[in-house]
Amino acid sequence: PFQEGDYDETKLSRLESRWKQYLAASALSGENLRREKENVKSLVSDISHQTKTPMTNLKMYTALLEETLRAEMHMESREESMEMLQEILRQTEKMEFLIQSLTKISRLETNIVEVRPAFQEISVLLAEAEAGIRQRAANKEIRIRNIYTGNGSACYDLKWTKEALENILDNAVKYTPEGGSVRVSVRPWQFYTRIDISDTGIGIPKEHYNDVFQRFYRAEEVAAEEGVGLGLYLANGIVTRQKGYISVKSKVGEGTTFSVYLLS
Repeated sequence: PFQEGDYDETKLSRLESRWKQYLAASALSGENLRREKENVKSLVSDISHQTKTPMTNLKMYTALLEETLRAEMHMESREESMEMLQEILRQTEKMEFLIQSLTKISRLETNIVEVRPAFQEISVLLAEAEAGIRQRAANKEIRIRNIYTGNGSACYDLKWTKEALENILDNAVKYTPEGGSVRVSVRPWQFYTRIDISDTGIGIPKEHYNDVFQRFYRAEEVAAEEGVGLGLYLANGIVTRQKGYISVKSKVGEGTTFSVYLLS
């Protein structure tokens, strides 16, 4: 049978310390699990809220199109039907983008998918990210200038970091007037490699620097633009999970620079 006298003070103290460590670790694990469940719950709620309007619009335009098609089809009616059909397609694409973005976020936040950074050339990352945005930039006659010609490397997951940079580039193109430009440059530091994405767009007020990384944040002045406010939130989550970070510097009416710092 156990007797306290079988243990001296040192052994008892060591046992007590290990027991406290175990309890602390268990409590932390429970708290992390609770937070993950709350994240999933919040995301499901967001999906329900954010998909409501596109779905309503889809039903409305579909009903209108059905009524038009049942009537006698004159040339004017055909044109109106095509306009409604295009709106249905636009709303469908918007909803698809939203659901895809929310899925990616939920997979990251619940650690279903792990970001696996490895040392790779920066030029590969920039080329793939630029390719994903090139057509959208061309549609607005916006020139993307990648001035990096080096062969440096950084530690990053290609698939996810490409997603992050493409989201930032997409924002740059979206909020830059037609005929503007987006400049991509790289600056190696001692511990980080900094990738700057600078545009000639509308700019961001300093008091909203942190807000732009929040989920579903949309400034009042860009409410008319397409978007749901998830791109920068997702980009920030991807980069921070690789022990990097993103900063922003901007002047209203002159443009914005997002700087992505990756371990090097």
